[in-house]
Amino acid sequence: MLRLSLILTAFLAQPLAAQTAMSAEAFENYTKGKTLFYGNGGEAYGVERYLDDRRVVWSFLDGECKYGSWYEQAGQICFVYDDRPGDPQCWTFRKGTGGLIAQFENNNSSTELYEAQDVGEEMICYGPDVGV
Repeated sequence: MLRLSLILTAFLAQPLAAQTAMSAEAFENYTKGKTLFYGNGGEAYGVERYLDDRRVVWSFLDGECKYGSWYEQAGQICFVYDDRPGDPQCWTFRKGTGGLIAQFENNNSSTELYEAQDVGEEMICYGPDVGV
């Protein structure tokens, strides 16, 4: 995780306003078949695997994975997860020099996530109720 944190720190200086928001087509072309790690403020935040048919698997790096899908709405990429079908999480994605920059659009907290490429780590999903 230290390696991931160091890589994420490099993306903090990228100016967000200078980049154009990605269309759904551009986002799909960039992400399909990939597993991308994201950071916030130089710290590891989460990981998402992008599957066929705009399906995704998300984890906050805790081994608990959430399955869902994404769609485009009003220029934003919105994610709906199976455990919260009525609560879409909408983001504006931009391509920065080091990868994706994601701006959360659902509230005023202005959460920005940065993609960390080639971190050499795998996405881990434990089965339901492991150890129970």
